[in-house]
Amino acid sequence: MKRYERYVAIGDSSTEGLDDPDGRGRYRGWADRFAERVARSQGSLLYANLAIRGRSTRQVRDQQLQPALQLRPDLATVFAGTNDVVSRRFDPTRVAADLEEMQSTLISAGATVLSINLPDLSPVMPMARLLRERIERLNSEIRRVCRETGAVLVDLAAYPVASDPRLWSDDRLHANSAGHARIAWALAEALEIPDTPDGWADPLPPSPPPRLTEAITAEARWIGRYLAPWIWRHLWGRSSGDELDPKRPELTSVVSE
Repeated sequence: MKRYERYVAIGDSSTEGLDDPDGRGRYRGWADRFAERVARSQGSLLYANLAIRGRSTRQVRDQQLQPALQLRPDLATVFAGTNDVVSRRFDPTRVAADLEEMQSTLISAGATVLSINLPDLSPVMPMARLLRERIERLNSEIRRVCRETGAVLVDLAAYPVASDPRLWSDDRLHANSAGHARIAWALAEALEIPDTPDGWADPLPPSPPPRLTEAITAEARWIGRYLAPWIWRHLWGRSSGDELDPKRPELTSVVSE
C-alpha cells in the first residue's frame, strides 16, 4: 500500500462533518473518520480539514484550494456541489469546471484525490424530487471530471443504501453518524486501505413504513425546524457558515480510534 503523510479535505458542510457530533460540541464526519482509518492502517497521518458549511463550489475553489496546496498534501478529498444544486442559478457546467480545476491542480501537485457524488435524496426528502434532474446532471459531470482528471470517484449514487433515510440526519440534508461512517468506509475501500472490510454498500435490514400520522407530524416538524429557517437565510443572502473558520486549518496528527 502507498503511504500517505499529509491528508487535506476541502468542501462544504458534508466534509466539515455535519451532522455527526463528536461528543465535544463539534462535528466529526466522514473526512475525520477516513483520516482515522488511514492513520490506523499505517501508524500515523497528518490531517487538515478546510471545509466550511454553506460554501458553493466556486467558494470552495476560491477560498480553500490555495490554502490546501500550501499544506503540500499527498492525499486530498474534494467534495462540493450540494449548495449549488439548491441554488436558483444552478449551472452544472460551471460547477464541473471548478471541480475539475481543484482536482487537476491537487493531482498536479502530487496528491491522490478522491471525490464523492450525491445519491438520490427523494427517499429521504420527498421535496427532493424537484431536484432529481439537477442531481443527475451534477453526478454526470462529476463522473466525467473524475475520468478526465484521474481522481478516484466513490459513486454513492450507484448504491441504493446511500438513499436510505436511516443514514441521514433529521435535517435531511446531511448524513448522520451512521451515514458518515459508511462514506468513510467507502473511501477507505476505494483507496484499498488494508483491513477495510467489504460491505459498506450492503442494505440495512427492512423496516416497517411509518404510520400516516407519524409521517405528517415529521413533515411539519421538518418544515418548521429546518426548511423555513433555510429559506429565510437564503432570502437574506446569508449562509450557516458565515463568520465560521475551518475546524482544522493546519496539519495535525490524527488520533485513531
